[in-house]
Amino acid sequence: MTKQTKIIIASLFFLIVTIIDVYAVIVQDKTLEMIFKPLLMTTLVIVYLVSVKKPNFWLVSALFFSFWGDVFLLDKTNYFVFGLGSFLIAHCLYIVMTKQFLTKFNVKELLICFPPFAMIFLGVLQFIKNNLSEMIIPVIVYGLVISVFGAFALLNYRQERSKANLSLLIGAILFIASDSLIAINNFYSPKHLFNVLIIVLYIVSQYLIVKAVVAKSNNN
Repeated sequence: MTKQTKIIIASLFFLIVTIIDVYAVIVQDKTLEMIFKPLLMTTLVIVYLVSVKKPNFWLVSALFFSFWGDVFLLDKTNYFVFGLGSFLIAHCLYIVMTKQFLTKFNVKELLICFPPFAMIFLGVLQFIKNNLSEMIIPVIVYGLVISVFGAFALLNYRQERSKANLSLLIGAILFIASDSLIAINNFYSPKHLFNVLIIVLYIVSQYLIVKAVVAKSNNN
């Protein structure tokens, strides 16, 4: 079996899992969602592993913690904090990974890239702060970390305006959008539409990040 055939088969499995999981969220079928949501990152990491010769440790680790984030958030009532913690680690790993992609690291340039993402975070925080109670510190920490990831992705693209870096940047932005909707959905105004948008944005964001790293690996 050729490498291209493996990639096509793995991608089809990922697409099928994605369609079924999004469908499960739309029709609110919790049983179906419990089966297929953990398969999202499982099939995506397979797509990645068959696409490259030498896997990126930081990406695979981030997908591993994203998997656990997905699992924990299937039961938000009891395991929301664990899900938050898993995705916090995933974002930290993405930050380390993106930093390594930089042609040079300059704190001043990073700070220039930070404000747009900080403004998004502060805007979301304005909506949800009154409902956070004991969750305010974890949410602030999480918001700062995802803002830093966005800043690193933007800096990376500013340094080299390639398709791979644009894919990584868009992936980071969509991930932040998904996380922002989770915060609004949980702490401000729950809506079923938000649940659908959250999962769609999340899947697309993770796929774009993986696509970016695959492109970088193949270019090297």
